[in-house]
Amino acid sequence: MNHLTHDTPIIGFDHQPRTRLIFGANSIDHIATHIADWNGKHALLVTDPHIVEAGHAPRAHQALEAAGIAVTIFDQTRENPTTEDVDACLAVAKSTNIDTIIGIGGGSTLDTAKGCNFLLTNGGEMKDYWGVGKADKPMLPLIAVPTTAGTGSECQSFALIADAETHMKMACGDPKASPRIAILDPTLTLTQPRMVTADTAADALTHAVETAVTTKRTEFSMMYSREAFRLIVAALPRVLENPDDLDARGRMQLAAAYAGFAIENSMLGAAHAAANPLTAHFGVIHGQAVALMLPSVVRFNAEQPDARRLYAKLAVSARLVAPTVSDDEAIDALLQCVNDLFVKADLPASLSETGVEVELIPTLASEAARQWTAQFNPREISEHDFIHLYQSIYSRQTVTPG
Repeated sequence: MNHLTHDTPIIGFDHQPRTRLIFGANSIDHIATHIADWNGKHALLVTDPHIVEAGHAPRAHQALEAAGIAVTIFDQTRENPTTEDVDACLAVAKSTNIDTIIGIGGGSTLDTAKGCNFLLTNGGEMKDYWGVGKADKPMLPLIAVPTTAGTGSECQSFALIADAETHMKMACGDPKASPRIAILDPTLTLTQPRMVTADTAADALTHAVETAVTTKRTEFSMMYSREAFRLIVAALPRVLENPDDLDARGRMQLAAAYAGFAIENSMLGAAHAAANPLTAHFGVIHGQAVALMLPSVVRFNAEQPDARRLYAKLAVSARLVAPTVSDDEAIDALLQCVNDLFVKADLPASLSETGVEVELIPTLASEAARQWTAQFNPREISEHDFIHLYQSIYSRQTVTPG
């Protein structure tokens, strides 16, 4: 049956834009003018050593100081931040009288900046904010400047912080934690190593696909999911072939931001739930982890009629197939497209390639089933289902539709 013949009613939504989105090459050079909007005088610049070395953090620092804005720097953020990283950032923030926070880097840096904002303004520990809407006091204005095209954290109110002891990732969300401004400057992504480009792109693509089908999806979120997917399908091959293609880099940044807006309104699903334990136990890079899980999760979810229809629509929206094809053909095309992109990006095709121990699959499955995002998956998924998913890709060589 053609997927256009059995549409469901439009799902209601209540969207309140919280983040001003600024896009354009070299837009970071005007960062100080935006701080002036709230009469900011002293900014905490949160970043990491690689961004400092690449010259992006010093570029912002210079622009801020030239405008008379004092700058305090925390440049020790790490990938997959823990409560320890947030505490270290907080200590620097408390050492001076800041009125603005700026995060320049990947999603881990932006999450660290948000986490610091929670604790600096509301006190307590990160676990106190695990969930949604648990901050009582206003937060400082936050400017998010992504240097990757992946997480979409610049358009979200959530900080994803791991407990340093249990390794459980805590999604701490509050509307007040949303960046006041997100600056998308594609020139900042030109210095990314190919592996970082590939890993972050896989994350953005997975966001687009997962948000399109979650139980929390709305007409608004699906609009962003489809546009993000369409942009990635067209732009990622160009970026991989020519890393200096600034137009393609910009399209990838927009796609990541759009997918971030989608997450904010629809959440994520089983691919992310299964990926987090892989990172916690074996250090699998997040983008690689979600890329490993996504095709099998799509097949699993496609057994559910609504998800099947929505996956087919996603393929049509990206012009992978004509609107007249069957759902089966559309989903085959979707999976083939995803597979081809992951192959071009040189991402691992099996869990065994990433050092995952097969004996630990039951533990991984148990933890995946308890992940927050699992509850939003369009098809109910159990610990047993996660075991089957992990086993199905343990020694897989290629991803084929079916």
